[in-house]
Amino acid sequence: SSRPWQSYNAVYTTAKAGMEGVDKEKVQKIVYEMSKGSKYFESEERKEAYVKRKIDSMRTLLDNLSDADILRYKKIADNRILELEASRDVSRTWLHVDMDAFYAAVETLSDPSLKGKPMAVGTMSMISTANYEARKFGVRAAMPGFIARKLCPQLVFVPTDFEKYTYYSNLTRKVFEKYDPNFIAGSLDEAYLDISDFCIDKRMAAGEVAEELRESVFRETGLTCSAGVAPNRLLAKVCSDINKPNGQFLLPNDRKAVMTFISTLPIRKIGGIGKVTESILKGVFGITTCEEMLRKSGVICALFSRSSADFFLSVGLGLGSTDTPQPSHRKSMSTERTFTPTGDEASLYQKLAEISEILASDMKKEGLSGRTLTLKLKTSSFEVRSRAVTLPNCICSCEDILRHATKLLKAELPMSLRLMGLRMSHLSDADPKQKTLSDFAFTEEDASSSSSS
Repeated sequence: SSRPWQSYNAVYTTAKAGMEGVDKEKVQKIVYEMSKGSKYFESEERKEAYVKRKIDSMRTLLDNLSDADILRYKKIADNRILELEASRDVSRTWLHVDMDAFYAAVETLSDPSLKGKPMAVGTMSMISTANYEARKFGVRAAMPGFIARKLCPQLVFVPTDFEKYTYYSNLTRKVFEKYDPNFIAGSLDEAYLDISDFCIDKRMAAGEVAEELRESVFRETGLTCSAGVAPNRLLAKVCSDINKPNGQFLLPNDRKAVMTFISTLPIRKIGGIGKVTESILKGVFGITTCEEMLRKSGVICALFSRSSADFFLSVGLGLGSTDTPQPSHRKSMSTERTFTPTGDEASLYQKLAEISEILASDMKKEGLSGRTLTLKLKTSSFEVRSRAVTLPNCICSCEDILRHATKLLKAELPMSLRLMGLRMSHLSDADPKQKTLSDFAFTEEDASSSSSS
């Protein structure tokens, strides 16, 4: 092809708020030219080749379906749609709140000189987020910094500071819990709130609640956020993106309104449909909007598993979760960090120590210990590998985690890495009777006060 960049989809998508007016082809061309020959490019090419093979094999399956098969699957799909429709619940009102370019906004708050300048949080190897000024140039999260710099030569880079982001995230959560004590935190910068009861108790319309919540967040943090209000979480998340930044969108609790909204909604706007799934749905079935899921329901049921087909059909109906999930017993806890590729062993062991400390701290907060420790590594050429050890006894201290993690890492070195993560599974409650050294190391004041009590 004389324009190879047109089929090169790495990183780039206009699905992100603030990128609507971007010259997509120009950006794609730069991304392609800048990436060509890099390990990142090779990794993306491998992914694209996989997707192409997947599309080809699914097309073959589709072509081999007989008329009788298609009819049979259409009946299955129609019945499933009826069942799913019967489960529709428009009695709850969900609000999804999403902080606007959160990391970048926090950095601008810390350093007002960044205001109005295109800025990205991250490094030359990978960006965590970009502010709206940078997005106008096609710069976005999960894009290598060296490409972003080419798209926007005046781009300012700021290193990530998770301590700072966690601090501001906690401030926002204090606001959220006033509206829904059981709110669901999607990540540091987003949350789902069931505001049904709040609306009734305060005799407020959902739009007013969203407005008030956003004002409260701004008052407490100095940061803006956007909100979406809808009958379920899936749609609320889509709605919060519509009037970003610093806006809101309300979808009424009404089936007709939902179906109208869904009819033209691009599939990529749905949480859970990423680049690969979008490519497959488009490449195999020609599906680009949510409504088309229903039109192609028979072949979707023919080619996908029951759970995947149900998800796609639910999307076509505008259905999503409406209940607040009950706290379930965690199966694992994990933490990971991305960094500039390095093969320096001292640096890698230092990063491992930091990750171990974070994991131990998280486990301590939850009162958990675990038996299986998994080390996740991503090499500088974007290969992902993991190594695990299952121990005879549960561990939870930073020292124990680091000791076993170090053994796992040592077996893999030398190696140049860009990401490291640790996951603890086979969890159980930490033994409350088991004291640590610090429990015994009390001072004379402690001793005298305890003896006099």
